[in-house]
Amino acid sequence: MDAISLMMEEHKNIKRVLKVIRKLCIKILNKEEIELDVFNKIIDFVKNYADKHHHNKEEEVLFKKISEELGEKIKNGPIYGMLAEHDMGRLYILNLESALEKVRKGDEDSKVDIIANAISYTDLLNRHIDKEDNAIYKFGEKNLSKEAIIEVEEKCREIEKSAANRDIQNKYMKIIEELEEISKY
Repeated sequence: MDAISLMMEEHKNIKRVLKVIRKLCIKILNKEEIELDVFNKIIDFVKNYADKHHHNKEEEVLFKKISEELGEKIKNGPIYGMLAEHDMGRLYILNLESALEKVRKGDEDSKVDIIANAISYTDLLNRHIDKEDNAIYKFGEKNLSKEAIIEVEEKCREIEKSAANRDIQNKYMKIIEELEEISKY
């Protein structure tokens, strides 16, 4: 398994959902009904696929190995930046959940908070993914020792195996397809 290629494929899956989020926000701007159930599926995807599954491999495996092997300048610079952006994304999702709950209870003004947090999340993640794919991952591939790469591969293989046992990958690929189908209209 090529762990970095796999993580880049996961980025493509995440970007597919980011496109759906944008379409849902446009519907809100056009005064169409807010699809709360669809937003709930998106939040499930973000929390469990993008964050727990994908970010886990980055934070606990790849970024940790890059930091250990390549030093404090990398750890306290680019890696710290990536981790801070993961946390910012989590904040946008928490705020999005709060806004959705307020709208569910009748607070029409919170529609703007749905749009603000959803679009902030999509903008952050699109830029974040670009930095990871084109800078961090390439830097890691180029500069990590063969032993470190093997260790990253092994740990990611274990994470993937555990996720496969829980059917995580299949579940969230189906959700992506459902979200894309729903957002066509």
